[in-house]
Amino acid sequence: MKRSCIFVSAVMLAFTLVLTGCADKQDGSAQSTEQTEQTAPGAMELPVDIGIIQLADLPAFDASREGFVAALAEAGYKEGENIEIEFQNAQNYPDNLKVISQKFVNDGKDIVLAVSTPAAQVMAEETKDIPIIFAAVTDPVKSGLVASDEVPGANVSGVSDLTPVNEQIELLKKLLPDAHKISILYCSGEDNSRIQAETAKNSAEALGLTAELKTASTENDIKAAAQSVVGACDAVYIPTDNLFSSNMSVVTEVLDPANIPVIVGEKGMVEGGGLASVTIDYNELGRLAGSMAAQVIEGADISSMPVQYPDNTGIIINEDAAAELGITIPEDVSAEAETVTSAAPSDEAQ
Repeated sequence: MKRSCIFVSAVMLAFTLVLTGCADKQDGSAQSTEQTEQTAPGAMELPVDIGIIQLADLPAFDASREGFVAALAEAGYKEGENIEIEFQNAQNYPDNLKVISQKFVNDGKDIVLAVSTPAAQVMAEETKDIPIIFAAVTDPVKSGLVASDEVPGANVSGVSDLTPVNEQIELLKKLLPDAHKISILYCSGEDNSRIQAETAKNSAEALGLTAELKTASTENDIKAAAQSVVGACDAVYIPTDNLFSSNMSVVTEVLDPANIPVIVGEKGMVEGGGLASVTIDYNELGRLAGSMAAQVIEGADISSMPVQYPDNTGIIINEDAAAELGITIPEDVSAEAETVTSAAPSDEAQ
C-alpha cells in the first residue's frame, strides 16, 4: 500500500511538472511574440515619445494635428497606451520655435511632427537624428527641408499643403468677371507665401489680369498693407500665409468697407472673412502625416519616404462676405461649393 502511494505521488508530480513546463513554454512563446512585435528589426521600442511643434493657433494647423493623432490611433498607436504626445504651440513667435525645438531634442523625442514651414525649418536645424514629419509645408524642396520629393535623403519628410493656386485665381475670375487688377498680399518673411504669391501673379497674368505684389513683415504692417491697395485694385488674393491667416479680421475691416473682395488660400481664412477659396482638406493632410509616423514607428526609413501631396480639393464660399459685398455666386459654383459663415474675430486678431 505504501509503495502504491509513493508511485501515485511520483506520477502526479511528474504530470504536474509536464503541465508547468507546457504553461511556461506557452507563456514564454507569448512573451517572445510580444517582444518580437515591439522590437522587430528597425522598429521603435514602445511606448514612443512624440513631440508636436506648431507655429500658431490656426484652424488649418489644428485640423492637421487632429488628423495626425486620429490616424495614429487607427493604426493602433494611442496616446497614454503605447505612445506619449507632447504638444507645443509657438503662438506665432519664431523665437518660441527655437526654444521648443531645443526642448524636444534635449528630451530625446522619438518622432516630431512639425506643423508649418517655419516650424519644420527650425526643427530640422536642431537635429539630424530625430525623424521629423512635417505637415502644412508648401514647397519642401525650395524650403530646404528635403533633397527631393521622391527621395528626401535625410531625417525629414511629410505632407505638403501646396494649395491649387491656379484654381484659386480661376475662381477669382469666375466670381469677379469684371475684375481687371488684383493685389496679392503676403508676408515677406515666409518662404511658403512667397512661392504661392509668385505662382498667383503668373496665373493672374495668364488670365489677362494685372497683378501687384504687396508685403507685410509683422502684425503691425498688416493694416497699412491692406490700406495701400484700396483704390488700386478690384480684388485681393492672399495665399496660405501664416501672418495674414492670423489677422484676417484686420484685413477685412479695411477692405470690406471699400467693397474689395478677398480670395484666400484655405478654409480657415474664408471663415475669417475671406470671400472664397479652393482648398485642400487639412484634416486629411494630417491623417497622411499620421500614417507616415506609424510607418516610421514600425521601422520605415524616413529618408526614403516620398513627400505626399493631397489631391482632394473643394470650393468654400463665405455667404456672409458675399452678401456684404453684394456678390452673386454663379449657380455652377454654388452647386459644388461648401458654404460657411464668418467666425467672430479672436481677441488676438483684434
